[in-house]
Formats: sequence, structure tokens, C-alpha cells
Amino acid sequence: MTQHSRDTPQFYLTAPSPCPYLPGRHERKVFTHLVGERAGDLNDLLTHGGFRRSQSIAYRPACDQCRACVSVRVVANEFRPSRNFRKVMARNADIIGEQRSAVPTSEQYSVFRAYLDARHRHGGMADMTVLDYAMMVEDSHVETRIIEYRKRGPDSGITGRGEELIAVALTDVLSDGLSMVYSFFEPGQVSRSMGTFMILDHIARARRQGLPYVYLGYWIEGSKKMDYKARFLPQQRLAPSGWLRVDAQGDAASEPQD
Repeated sequence: MTQHSRDTPQFYLTAPSPCPYLPGRHERKVFTHLVGERAGDLNDLLTHGGFRRSQSIAYRPACDQCRACVSVRVVANEFRPSRNFRKVMARNADIIGEQRSAVPTSEQYSVFRAYLDARHRHGGMADMTVLDYAMMVEDSHVETRIIEYRKRGPDSGITGRGEELIAVALTDVLSDGLSMVYSFFEPGQVSRSMGTFMILDHIARARRQGLPYVYLGYWIEGSKKMDYKARFLPQQRLAPSGWLRVDAQGDAASEPQD
């Protein structure tokens, strides 16, 4: 491999395939590899431009005649939890979030497998084995962390550790925020609203770390799977003119943000 090819990312375009979010449409993605010493800087740059990371690949939609996928990031310091969000936090007061290095475990895979079988059994990840899961976690050339969410035990006040594993988040640490790459939880814990709770926890973590944003990936207007992302306000959405601020659901995006 030449020095030029190592330092200059090469971009590729996928063939059209059925869109998993909007029936009757097809998706295409543009992608590049995140490898080498500059992978972290490149991931930062591409994330600011609307890309997402999956293992050592950075990708973004490049669909013909469709721009429904919109990158969303929460403005962490200005976020104020609504009454419903406060209820979610109260329901999970017995949960401890423990940040760890991105190392897969059989315990994590057990929760991951149960989550896929219950909620995504017909999705593209349904056949992932324990080795596939390990690759999803370990195949990263950027700063990545695992956050395990566990129920408090009788000794948690002393050890600071929880017991039963309830949920897991795979998260990248960027120069300006936390990017939630993938998260999953025990399907029997639906009443806890763990997906919402993990986002709320990441917003709190970003604030403690002095990071301005939490990146949530793509919001798609009209997709029930993605509606929840619009609830975390204020947020910024990426448009051709730059990141536009949204302060309330249903608001039009305002002027570009830095």
C-alpha cells in the first residue's frame, strides 16, 4: 500500500438494496475504511459530515432522489429532561452504568442475542454469531468504549459495581461528543424504557466530560422506528447548509450551527 493510499481515504458506493425504514424505496451507501493512525481524526471529520461508523467502516446514505435520513446530535449542555424523561430516570434509579474498554464478553452476547431474537429476528443482524458480535465490538481503530448497565446489588454501595446485566451501549468518543454506535437490552425489561434511559445517561456523561454533543445517528421523518430521536431537544440536524438547530418537536430547523 502506498503512502498516498494510506493518507487519503478511498470512497465506494454500494449497489441499491431495499430500504429497511421506508417501504417501497431503495437505499445506497457511500463508505470508506477507518484504519491506521489517522482513523480517529477521520472518524471525527466524517461524523461531522453525517457519516456513521460500523466496525472499521464509515458510511452514510447516498440514495437516489431521497434525503430522508438526517443526522441528529443532541445539544447536551442545554438538554432539560421532560416530565416523561424524569419518570424514565426514576424507574432506573437502581441501574449502574459502568464504562469499560471495548472488550466483548459472553454475558454481553447473551443479552445481545436475546435482544435480536425478540426485536430484530428478521433484520440484517439476526444471524450474528458470538464471533460476529466480537468483531462488532473489537474491530475499531478509534476510541471506543462499552458501557454496561447493571442492577444494583447489596454490595454496590461499597464496590460501585452492579450485578445483573440489563443493557449495553457501544460508544465512540469523539473530539466534540459521544457517538452511540449500537445499543441493546434485555427484552424482558421493556417497562424500563432502557433505550431512552441509555440516551439520557449518555447526555449526562457528555456533560460531565465537557463534550457538547451526543450523536444519535439518523432520524427519518415518517419512520416509526426513528421517531424517538426527535424527542431529545434541543438538537441539531444536518442539512446541506450545515447543522440546523431544532428546539421543539415540529419546529423547522433554524440557522446553521458551527
